[in-house]
Formats: sequence, C-alpha cells, structure tokens
Amino acid sequence: MKYLIVGLGNIGPEYQNTRHNIGFNVLDAFAKASNAVFEDGRYGALATVKLKGRTLLLLKPNTYMNLSGKAVSYWMQREKVELGNVLVIVDDLALPFGTIRMRAKGSDGGHNGLKNINELLGTQDYARIRVGIGNGFPRGGQIDYVLGHWTEEEEKGMPAITEHCGKMIESFVFVGVEKTMNGFNNFKLQKS
Repeated sequence: MKYLIVGLGNIGPEYQNTRHNIGFNVLDAFAKASNAVFEDGRYGALATVKLKGRTLLLLKPNTYMNLSGKAVSYWMQREKVELGNVLVIVDDLALPFGTIRMRAKGSDGGHNGLKNINELLGTQDYARIRVGIGNGFPRGGQIDYVLGHWTEEEEKGMPAITEHCGKMIESFVFVGVEKTMNGFNNFKLQKS
C-alpha cells in the first residue's frame, strides 16, 4: 500500500520557519523521527518511510505554493497512488494557532496551494490536515502574516504540533480518515 503525504510550503531560505511552511515543518519532523532523508526529485523533495508493510512517500513540492497541484498530480501518477491514499498538510488562517483538524475533503478555503491541487486533480475529495496559524493581522496584512515568521511563543508550540500531526499521519495510514478525525481532531495546544 502506497500513500502520498504532501506538506505544503515554499522553497528557499527566506520562507523557512514561516507560517505558510507548516506543511514542510511537519514532514521534516516526521522524516527525522523515522530516520528518512529527503532527496530532490521532480517537482519536489521526496523521502520514503516504511511502516508495517505500508510505503509513505513524503513530498515537499518545490513548485511554490500556487502550483502545488503540479507536484501532487505528478507523484500520484508516477507512483500510482490512489486519491484515497493522499494526505495534504496545510496552514489554515481560519483556525486558531495550535488547533489541528483533519478533513476528508473540502473547499480550498482561500488557500492557493489547495486551490491549485483541486484544479489539477479535478476534485477536492482528498484528506487534509489543517494546522491553525490564527489570523492575528490587521486588515490587508494577510500576506505579510502568512509569510511571516513564528513568534517566540508560537515557536515553543511547534514540537507538540508537529508530533501530533505525525501521529495523525500514522493513524490515517492504518485506520483511515474517519477514525483519525474522531480520535485526533480535539487537539488544542496547551498554553505554556
């Protein structure tokens, strides 16, 4: 069984540790915990994790956020991964920081990465983990906020967030999206 686990973000040092790159952060932590190493491939960096007879292809697209669908559709076709075995990890302005939700499908919610994936796959019926980044920005400041770096307080919460997302990835692979939603969607980062 093959799974494509996609963490959305933008490549380049200027985007490291920005809110928009939470998908990259989650996959980096998951790969590190699994002793997997990313290697540059077509349309992205790829790492492979084997878990009890299942193969997880971890993908960090290098197409920039707005063209994420290109990488997703390419690797789905190349590796013959079914839509039901695709999981996308994405930042979400509509959720408070530290809130994590899995959904079986849904609209792009104004997220350009999801919008491009929906367009290129011709469907929005794929699982995603939405990681809340909050919306603490003034009117018109959305782009600067999303591409901004984590605050010191937010940075402290990152290990707990990436660890929880890692558990959700494993649960998704072994028990599916519905049971994972039931078991993990109540996560809320504890204030230190």
